Amino acid sequence: KIIEARLGRQRIGFAQDATAVTTSGAPVVALEGYAAVEPDDLLRYGIIPELVGRLPVLVPLESLDEDALVRILTEPKNALTKQYQRIFELEGVGLTFDPEALREVARKALTRQTGARGLRAILESVMTDIMFDLPSRHDVREVIITPESILSGVSPLVITERARQKKEA
Repeated sequence: KIIEARLGRQRIGFAQDATAVTTSGAPVVALEGYAAVEPDDLLRYGIIPELVGRLPVLVPLESLDEDALVRILTEPKNALTKQYQRIFELEGVGLTFDPEALREVARKALTRQTGARGLRAILESVMTDIMFDLPSRHDVREVIITPESILSGVSPLVITERARQKKEA
């Protein structure tokens, strides 16, 4: 309400989804969350000036969607999938994430409402057992994380040396 008043917009009606209008009465698209918040608005809300003065940047945040979570898993230099691939590489084993498995990880994080921070916990629940078994197994050449691994806790697909030799023959 404070931001809307400053911007010259007000809501008409009692419902949460009431139409936003300018002071001239023309309908406007509803405010995009708190995108227009300024330090003055926080002071009017009641936050003490000492705290507002210590906030160097005010940034509105929006919820992440499934695509954004998948990008977080794969794109950054230190993405979770790259970290796990590097750990497996140290053991001489390849690690592949099925694209649909990554989508399932993102969906699970959305369902749990944990955002990007919940991605690691979801992956760790799938990866822990195979990571502890890997050092004692010398026949494993590749591990594939499937959607079933994420959805129902099925062990990831493990490709062994023997299976690889049969494939090549």
